[in-house]
Amino acid sequence: MNIKFFEINKINLDENNLILFYGKNEALKNDAIEQLSKDKVKPINYDEKEILDTQNEFIENILNKSLFENEKFIIIKRATDKIVKILDQLKNKKIDDKIIICSENLEKKSKLRGLFEKEKKYICVAFYPDNEQTLIKFAYSYLKNKKILISLSSINVLINKCNGDRATLLSELEKIELFAMTGNKVTLDVISKLSNLIENQSISSLIDNCLAKNKKKIVNILNENTFGNEDSILIVRTFLNKSKKLLKLSEEFEKNRNIDLTISSAKPPVFWKDKDITKNQIIKWKPKNIKKLIYKLSEIELQIKKNLSNPIDLIRDFILDQTTANTSN
Repeated sequence: MNIKFFEINKINLDENNLILFYGKNEALKNDAIEQLSKDKVKPINYDEKEILDTQNEFIENILNKSLFENEKFIIIKRATDKIVKILDQLKNKKIDDKIIICSENLEKKSKLRGLFEKEKKYICVAFYPDNEQTLIKFAYSYLKNKKILISLSSINVLINKCNGDRATLLSELEKIELFAMTGNKVTLDVISKLSNLIENQSISSLIDNCLAKNKKKIVNILNENTFGNEDSILIVRTFLNKSKKLLKLSEEFEKNRNIDLTISSAKPPVFWKDKDITKNQIIKWKPKNIKKLIYKLSEIELQIKKNLSNPIDLIRDFILDQTTANTSN
């Protein structure tokens, strides 16, 4: 049975304790899970792979409940059509536990989506990407609840800076909330100072495309943004953090030789928007070369901290050099 995401508060978990959340809006899904799990026991998180590897044990734990055991609130993440065979075994059984199955975008022909849409006792909720209108409504509701007054034009500026990402918007709203606690007025100038999203996103995009060896995109970012010497440390630290995350993925890929499995099992999870570029990075970098990259970046950071003149020029050259370096063998 389909319901809209804004009807979550109508769900009666005692009657409908099997729920499917699907779609690419992870932040909105997390909000819905938090809303449903409020006043419940702490949720138990599983990955679909864990369930499939121990399916008999999982089913037995769900069906054979002790009289002294509290009902569980279970979240199954990164679910696919593979989990349908387990749900079939639970069908028409009495289940006290509350189970929320989370999936990414599901096509209409998906067996998992079809099962939850057809079964009246199951709940199916789609979470589509936010648009400007839904983000404005979210920001307005958040600020109203916190009794923070800012202009609509200031909210629009904040929405534009967040590039359509609800999680990023929430992070910025939390910054505003902390500032408002000082008793000072939240003005457009204050928001501009609190939020450095545009610069950070540009740096993040620059590093992502460098690791993916997308020279054309790198040149465009460098030309469109005026990075100064004061940005040098932030760029290097961002580069280091992303390189270390890539190293873990690359080492895992070396073991399983399955790039989709590497991405799906990543911890922390790879955000859906970043999956394609992350796959390119994994393909183009061997672990041994990422380790060399991390070492070079650490050396550059030390040089910058020793008051190197014009460090941004060194970083620009280094980034451009990486696009032509052979790192895949």
